[in-house]
Amino acid sequence: MRRSEIFLRPEFAPHRALWRASGLIDEELKRPLIGVANAWNEIVPGHVHLDKVAQAVKAGIRMAGGTPLEFGTIGVCDGIAMGHEGMRYSLPSREVIADTVEIMVEAHALDGVVLVTNCDKITPGFLLAAARLEVPVIVINGGPMMPGVYHNQRIDFKDLMERMNVLIKEGKLDELRKLEESALPGPGSCAGLFTANTMNMLTEALGLMLPGASTVPAVEARRIWYAKKTGMRIVEMVKEGLTPDKILTQKALENAIAVDMALGGSTNSVLHLSALAYELGLDFPLEKFDEISRKVPHIASISPAGKHFVVDLDRAGGIPAVLKELGEAGLIHKDALTVTGKTVWENVKDAVVKDPEVIRPLSDPYHPFGGLAILKGTLAPRGAVVKASAVKKELWKFKGKAKVFDGEEKAVEAIRNGEIEPGTVIVIRYEGPKGGPGMREMLTATAAVMALGLGDQVALVTDGRFSGATRGPAIGHVSPEAAEGGPIALVQDGDEILIDIESRRLDLLVDEKELEERKAKWKPLKKPLRRGILRRYAKMALSADKGGALEY
Repeated sequence: MRRSEIFLRPEFAPHRALWRASGLIDEELKRPLIGVANAWNEIVPGHVHLDKVAQAVKAGIRMAGGTPLEFGTIGVCDGIAMGHEGMRYSLPSREVIADTVEIMVEAHALDGVVLVTNCDKITPGFLLAAARLEVPVIVINGGPMMPGVYHNQRIDFKDLMERMNVLIKEGKLDELRKLEESALPGPGSCAGLFTANTMNMLTEALGLMLPGASTVPAVEARRIWYAKKTGMRIVEMVKEGLTPDKILTQKALENAIAVDMALGGSTNSVLHLSALAYELGLDFPLEKFDEISRKVPHIASISPAGKHFVVDLDRAGGIPAVLKELGEAGLIHKDALTVTGKTVWENVKDAVVKDPEVIRPLSDPYHPFGGLAILKGTLAPRGAVVKASAVKKELWKFKGKAKVFDGEEKAVEAIRNGEIEPGTVIVIRYEGPKGGPGMREMLTATAAVMALGLGDQVALVTDGRFSGATRGPAIGHVSPEAAEGGPIALVQDGDEILIDIESRRLDLLVDEKELEERKAKWKPLKKPLRRGILRRYAKMALSADKGGALEY
């Protein structure tokens, strides 16, 4: 029996009256009631076209004999929120998104739900919601943006961020205007392998999206085709009783991590997959990411690490081709179930790599290891994350003196004022989940470093996080965070810090006795927080090694 069949009972006449007041008729109430959670808004460029995607989903639901019921949820643009206080709200929005979907599906006894997403925190929020729900769930994204063209070169958001500082310094504001008008040519999630595209691809790898859907550009008709097929499939899933608990398993998570490592995805994927594991009640320590990273070669080098864009990956075969390569080498669980009702391997066994320069064979990878690395040591006892694939090999071992900042703004000001010398390890702290609160991205800081030509001469370490557009020796998610009294809270200007990606180490080279004395004198930095979500999040958020999830 479907959940919504309760509304057909005589004693549910008041409920039927309310459904009728919304415009439904008997024939519609007799069909599976399918929610369409749409994160459309007029603010986020990755979401401005989701109204059309949702319309196609609803058409598919009707074709398959279901009744679509659309509702909205929020969505933050990390790019617009970046570099100011607004970024504190981005990560907490993930939890709000999960809550809104859970509430709407459960309160109205819906039989299944399609999650229409695209950008950074919306897809992870939807994944958390899927983990909670006991009805069929399928995800469709809005697709990646096409790269821009500037002086006959393909560019993306990363290039705008990095070149902006140089043009401002040189007073070339007219050229800056040309650059900003060229970088982002239309709707979609930013064109590189930043957080949004990473998480959409990993959702496909998890098995919650139709094979091949995640990489189709936002502007192509195929995007609408996939949306219609997604709508049709959710009705079939309701009839089959194919629920998320059958799909979101330990094996599925490990498959997603394997794809992440093969692609060299955003470091934020570690945060979101850790939060998903926590939501699912799975024991999934950071060591699991590193274990898989050491086994899975990096076979696709996409911006910011390389010259390719997501549209190139799509034309090369997309995620099915990546999974096929990994599966043939025994690097994924072939028997993991997906929304198709088939296993991962049944979905991808006939996939073909159409461009071996974009998706390289495992015998000729960009790197023999995965794109992300987990570091531990005296500065990060519970772990830290670096996008190793975006760090030049000669910078894998970096030793420098600390320059400490309690917050991103002070660090950016110092970088732009020329106060950072070569050989410095810039430490930005009190930016973790609790201490921020909200664990802001430090893209403004890393972009300023790159723009001023310091990318090969300094490193950044933070208990905050980095954008998927970040490249260079940028170590994030340091745990425990400063607000918890982690070692990063005890760092002083001039302390030596050693980063060793090869050995997976992040060490504060200060005598243990000295650190004990500092800890005895340490007092947490108090930030005034007005009433609202940030105050609640600061009280309830777990540290980065648990995904910044809210503690149950």
